[in-house]
Amino acid sequence: MSIQTLTDYFIQYGAFFIYLIVLLEYMNLPGFPAGVIMPLSGIWAAKGEISFPAVMVLTVAAGLTGSWLLYLLGRLGGSKAMGFYFKKFPKQQAVIEEKIEFLREKGGIGVFVSKLLPMVRTLISIPAGMVKMDFVKYTVSSLCGIFLWNLAFVGAGYFFGEAAVNFLS
Repeated sequence: MSIQTLTDYFIQYGAFFIYLIVLLEYMNLPGFPAGVIMPLSGIWAAKGEISFPAVMVLTVAAGLTGSWLLYLLGRLGGSKAMGFYFKKFPKQQAVIEEKIEFLREKGGIGVFVSKLLPMVRTLISIPAGMVKMDFVKYTVSSLCGIFLWNLAFVGAGYFFGEAAVNFLS
């Protein structure tokens, strides 16, 4: 998706578009560039097309909703999904089990730190559900990590404006 296409969608669908793209990205679906849409939404806020607090609320709400869905997936069917995955990719079983054990040991801190790491941030929700992490603790840890991650990306767009568009192009 080009930046012009994203801008056209924003003009057509408004703030809902920001929420939808970020939600789909946090659900770890390929092809949804939240790393592009968040800075772009920061640029839209800098231009006065939407307020910065509104963008932050939308992106954090979308990130939390997507994280909750993956947590529930892990909680309700994570063991079956992992069994299928390990049959398909047996060499990765030791690494994934190590990460699950890390999550058991570190709990909320593990989720918070994971939400600040590329790729891991969208995947950590499934193991958190699998280990039946306390939902409130999971939510607070996720919320803090999502807020900081999104603040960095939306803030970059807001403060660097057109330079960010040129960088992303």
